[in-house]
Amino acid sequence: MPSFDIVSEVNYQEVDNAINQVKKELATRYDFRGTKSEIQFENNEIKLVGDDDTRLRALKDILEAKLTKRGVSLKSVDYQKVEEGSMNSKRQLAKLINGLSKEKAKEIIAVIKETKMKVQPSIVDEQVRVSSKSIDDLQMIMQILKGKDVGVPLQFKNMRS
Repeated sequence: MPSFDIVSEVNYQEVDNAINQVKKELATRYDFRGTKSEIQFENNEIKLVGDDDTRLRALKDILEAKLTKRGVSLKSVDYQKVEEGSMNSKRQLAKLINGLSKEKAKEIIAVIKETKMKVQPSIVDEQVRVSSKSIDDLQMIMQILKGKDVGVPLQFKNMRS
């Protein structure tokens, strides 16, 4: 029976490349020269540090531009609350969302069931597997999900006949 998997994955190599580009830009930009602004990437988290709110916001804008240019969806970045740092600096943590949570998987299954098509969705680990007798139905489900905003980036993998 034909099937495919719906996943939400982040390409960490592209994120790392984007972070390195941001670091290079911070080193060369005039408005960041002589500041303590920095960006770090470890344990699937991005740590942003700026001298003040304005620099933190500018750093965040640079990061988002580089991630978008590298094909990483901004839906997979979860910004935490801005914290006060030492000497009036501002810190913000951005966690990368990888995999589908149970709630998001249930939301995707609800969207699939609303279509009333003859497909069987099921949750397998951090992904949703959709199977059907008709490949056309599976392709229609893919198109419907591409048009819906579920709050996380979706990829379709392992199309099996």
